[in-house]
Amino acid sequence: MKHSLQLKLGQHLTLTPQLQQSIRLLQLSTLELNQELEQMLQENPLLEREDEDEASHAMAEAPAHTAEAEAHSTETPASESSDSEPATALDDADWNDYSAAGGDDEDSDYAQGSVSGATLREHLLNQLIVSPLTLRDRTLVAALIDDLDESGFLTQPLADITASLQAELEELEPEELETALKHLQNMDPTGVGARNLAECLTLQLRALPAGTPARDAAMRLTTHYLDLLAARDVGKLKKMLGIDDLTLRAARTLILSLNPRPGAAFGADETHYVIPDVYVRKVKGMWIASLNADAMPKLRVNRVYADILARHRESGGSQLATQLQEARWLIKNVQQRFDTILRVSQAIVDRQKHFFEHGEVAMRPLVLREIADVVELHESTISRVTTQKYMMTPRGLYELKYFFGSHVATDNGGACSSTAIRALIKQLVAAENARKPLSDGQLAEVLGQQGIVVARRTVAKYRESLQIPPANMRRAL
Repeated sequence: MKHSLQLKLGQHLTLTPQLQQSIRLLQLSTLELNQELEQMLQENPLLEREDEDEASHAMAEAPAHTAEAEAHSTETPASESSDSEPATALDDADWNDYSAAGGDDEDSDYAQGSVSGATLREHLLNQLIVSPLTLRDRTLVAALIDDLDESGFLTQPLADITASLQAELEELEPEELETALKHLQNMDPTGVGARNLAECLTLQLRALPAGTPARDAAMRLTTHYLDLLAARDVGKLKKMLGIDDLTLRAARTLILSLNPRPGAAFGADETHYVIPDVYVRKVKGMWIASLNADAMPKLRVNRVYADILARHRESGGSQLATQLQEARWLIKNVQQRFDTILRVSQAIVDRQKHFFEHGEVAMRPLVLREIADVVELHESTISRVTTQKYMMTPRGLYELKYFFGSHVATDNGGACSSTAIRALIKQLVAAENARKPLSDGQLAEVLGQQGIVVARRTVAKYRESLQIPPANMRRAL
């Protein structure tokens, strides 16, 4: 056998450590980025944060971090740049113009904390400590408290709880646990310890004064006919309860005023805050995106260590030299991260300017490929940039990914964004006759009259995503 040598040409992609770090930083949220930087600041002595005074001075001298400033940095008058507020500040007028527009938006609920600082378990145990119960009864009530879910419901059957406690408590009878459950159900919040929704509502009704209008009818309804109330079967409810329309309507109103999840106000884990990466405001008739200066970490190379390394470079400072290079890479990659976010954000703002002017109904279809072609980046990069990055606008706080969505064809050959269709469905449902709500088929017909061709099942999907119940559930009593 003869052996021969052959030369072959080939290509392969190698990710350098610098590129790997750039990709990792790009996909992190602002909070995760700060956590990552804190760890790097502890590990690398050549990396440090700028002092607040120095950072503010540098920000005052540097041009504003806006897409407009990048495009017209040489055309900005000196008077405007010296006397105006930072680019990230939003004028009060910008918010007042749209205060009504974003008030009921489903995306405006970021960064809401719990109602109470204590967990539900802590709240109940504090009441148990001061109760006049015996030690045995307290033990049983505490065991029930441990089996409550976040809503305050007892999900475990009493028989199972009894079986699990018989090893700890001698001669435990099921009646003892029933009594302990009653003690638990008398605690605050009212309705806690219920085994189902009907019992939860009944407990709250029972705690109301005896003279409360429609209280007795409401208790009978929650105890025996809650399924009929959910189905809006008015005729059958009046027949079964033996009441008129006025009493039924009053009972329903009373039930709707109750709390179906009494434990939800307690026990929230940590409060998760969202830091906007970008602000959007209208300047001279144009919508401009600007970086949030408070979210941008101010990093620099430690000058003392850098000078020592420069003087003793020949005496073997390989470790410091490596850390110096890593610090420079990190500073560059962090800056590149925010520059990329700004470019992508401005591209989104340019294509969704009608949304900022008129709201969700004016949202246009947008895909990642379109933004990728504009900023000359790969779709995967755009996906990383738009995930867990947030834009503060006069209409509310939105994730960048919110502005992307599928489209539905129109009669004139155009396309309508799925977000706009959802907004139209919300408007149609809000304006409908409460006694004759629109079915999914009727909603599809109304949209078709406006030139939006959409199937009934698609309307149903969008309606469910908006958490709007079907027509039979929306019918007023």
